[in-house]
Amino acid sequence: MATMTMVQALNAAMDEMLTRDGDVVVLGEDVGYFGGVFRCTDGLQRKHGRTRVFDTPITEAGIMGIAVGMAAYGLRPVAEMQFADYIYPACDQLISEAARLRYRSGGEFTAPVTVRAPYGGGIFGGQTHSQSPEAIFTHVAGMKTVIPSTPYDAKGLLIAAIEDDDPVMFFEPKRLYNGPFEGYHDRPVVPWAKHPASEVPDGHYAIPLGKAATVRSGGAVTILAYGTMVHVALAAARDAQVDAEILDLRTLVPVDIEAIEASVRKTGRCVIVHEATRTGGFGAELSALVQEHCFHHLETPIERVTGWDTPYPHAFEWEYFPGPARIAEALRRVMEE
Repeated sequence: MATMTMVQALNAAMDEMLTRDGDVVVLGEDVGYFGGVFRCTDGLQRKHGRTRVFDTPITEAGIMGIAVGMAAYGLRPVAEMQFADYIYPACDQLISEAARLRYRSGGEFTAPVTVRAPYGGGIFGGQTHSQSPEAIFTHVAGMKTVIPSTPYDAKGLLIAAIEDDDPVMFFEPKRLYNGPFEGYHDRPVVPWAKHPASEVPDGHYAIPLGKAATVRSGGAVTILAYGTMVHVALAAARDAQVDAEILDLRTLVPVDIEAIEASVRKTGRCVIVHEATRTGGFGAELSALVQEHCFHHLETPIERVTGWDTPYPHAFEWEYFPGPARIAEALRRVMEE
């Protein structure tokens, strides 16, 4: 079993599926010859050829339109959006075509498109390279939304996404590409090699979509998180010395409501954490689900720790970023009420 970064795990997942399934193709800006701006597709074109892994013009709408056509024809395209911030021109093709194709054709056609998109902040990317638009796509019927937090999950979830017959938005926390990040920007970067979830099996394995993972057991409060915020929540619970149970949702749609309900019923308290802006963020949906399913078990109001309702600021990166201190404050509030 090899130790991998998230970049290497994603690369291994695509390599495995390109090898196993001749219908899988990878496309996007700079994914071929250059190997991707984050190196996630490095070496895949050399190994599998230019008809399987190929570069496209700088046109997100075009990339998505090509991918939808390929999927309708019977292929399994893996389309990369170089940054999630640039996906908006592709939304019409993705939402109006890919997500509706199975329904509008009465099941005669499917759109097994996987859209990879690096997302999130913590890299001083400013407003156009730091956005977290996942909530937009969770609103779309017919589409799944997946966000890994470790190399092990990244490979297994990406393989499951590529094998799925529905379109899947696969958001990759770019702050986690080369190591886990606890939210302390002024501390040395820790490599994935020191994290147990960096051990990634060789060959094929798939993690079922719609299954959350309990990354920390506890009895006092439930923290719901995904992506980078899983690691920040772990640091916050440790530093605040709170007996928190932390669920890594992994898949937002379909969400693992059974795991959420079981945890909140046990703890009686809930803190929801995500990096995206607060209003209309996926945390609002999670809060509604917890209220609907666990109302009589809640001891205190649900807390949300999120980004602010502003464009992602370059100069105030760490004030915007939901760090351990802000999460710890929310934990203390729910424990004191």
